[in-house]
Amino acid sequence: MQTITTVGLDIAKSVFQVHGIDAQGGVVIRRQLKRRYVLAFFEKLPPCLVGIEVCASSHYWSRELKALGYTGRLMPPAYVKPYVKRQKNEAFRFVPFGMAVMAPFDPLRIGVIPFEIESGPF
Repeated sequence: MQTITTVGLDIAKSVFQVHGIDAQGGVVIRRQLKRRYVLAFFEKLPPCLVGIEVCASSHYWSRELKALGYTGRLMPPAYVKPYVKRQKNEAFRFVPFGMAVMAPFDPLRIGVIPFEIESGPF
């Protein structure tokens, strides 16, 4: 099996989509996961870069993945949109997250939030 270097994770209400990419950009894994199996799935993978779309629960999942040793980025939908090739549906929507997270990181670009950001005093 090839080593996964980047994972795109699309968070939904009950079914998550996972898209794993190797160093050459080839697809290694495409899988639907129910919410209760997400952490068990990531515990089996070696830590790598993860891209997650910013939504209501993305900060929770980024903290959970960071605790497992993953690094990654939270990306707004506008940052992922240029990589979308088909209409929006759950089966194909998660693919661009893996591509967008592999794009060169520009710290001045608004909207890309590393996992390491700490919450404020509130």
